[in-house]
Order: sequence, then structure tokens, then C-alpha cells
Amino acid sequence: MLRVKDPEKSVKFYRDILGMNLCRTFDMPKGKFCNYFLTHAATDSQMKQVFEPVIELTHNYGTEDDKDFKYHNGNDEDNGAIRGFGHTGFLVDDLDAACEWMEQQGVTFKKKPKEGMMRNLAFAYDPDGYWVEIIDRGMKIK
Repeated sequence: MLRVKDPEKSVKFYRDILGMNLCRTFDMPKGKFCNYFLTHAATDSQMKQVFEPVIELTHNYGTEDDKDFKYHNGNDEDNGAIRGFGHTGFLVDDLDAACEWMEQQGVTFKKKPKEGMMRNLAFAYDPDGYWVEIIDRGMKIK
């Protein structure tokens, strides 16, 4: 589950940029939050049971206007300690083309494919600063 400030921007990013489908919205006004479930359907015909991965985006009402409320995206240091969450990851067929297209859509990057030692991956930022690893599907792991 990822907490988000602006569900419209976040759902748009995961749907329009990363190709996920919004499969369910669960609004809890009494709890002052709303969940947005996005998925990529499993396509492996050999699976006897289909497991469908989902990302749950949670918006807590009022946090978008609360200047004292801070989201922690898991990657920034907080009092000298890094939190446990790291990032989500998505495979693409053509890393350079995917990153170029994402950049044209206004997505910003922590690391582009040509930067650093690892040239077969990138890290994009979602609208809330969460890292999204973009990985070349043909990446060789040693």
C-alpha cells in the first residue's frame, strides 16, 4: 500500500504511464480514506491459480491541505535511518524508448538508463516521490 496526496494524479500515473488498470475503488468516509486498487493481470497460461498483483493507493482525507502531515516515501532518510520500503518495479521491452516516452509525459527520474554503473535500469518518481524501477526485460542477471 502506498499513501498518496492526490489520488487523481497518482491513479493517472499508474494507469496512463505504467499501464495498470484501476480495478476497484473502496471509499471509507467514516475512516476518512479511500483506496484505489490497480493491477496488471497475470497472463501465464501454465498457472493453475491466477495470482493478480495489485498496488493499493490510499488517500487519507485532509492530508493534501495539512502542512504538518508528512509522507515518507521509504527512500529518504528520516532521522538518519532509511525505512524498509524501497520501490516497485516494472519490466519493459525497450528501456530507452520507455524512459524517453515517460519523460515526454512529464515523469522525472532519480536515475536514467545511461547514468551510473547499471545501464539496464532506471528509477522514475511517481507523483508522491515513490521510486519506480523501470527494468529492461532482457536484463541479464549474473
